[in-house]
Amino acid sequence: MLSATEMILEQALKLPENERLSLASRLLETVPADDSTMAFNDPSLVEELDRRSADWEGSVDWSDLRAEK
Repeated sequence: MLSATEMILEQALKLPENERLSLASRLLETVPADDSTMAFNDPSLVEELDRRSADWEGSVDWSDLRAEK
């Protein structure tokens, strides 16, 4: 039997890419800023990620990038 986390992930992976990115961003916002395990504590990185998520023109699908491996 799948855990609740696995069931949620399974459903989330069915979402369109832009909705998955939005969900990931919203989940990251729930992690405490003082959590030392958080890798996204660099303000310039957060700014760049926000800029990229707002600019879909010229973007490449993750599936295409993965296929280039």
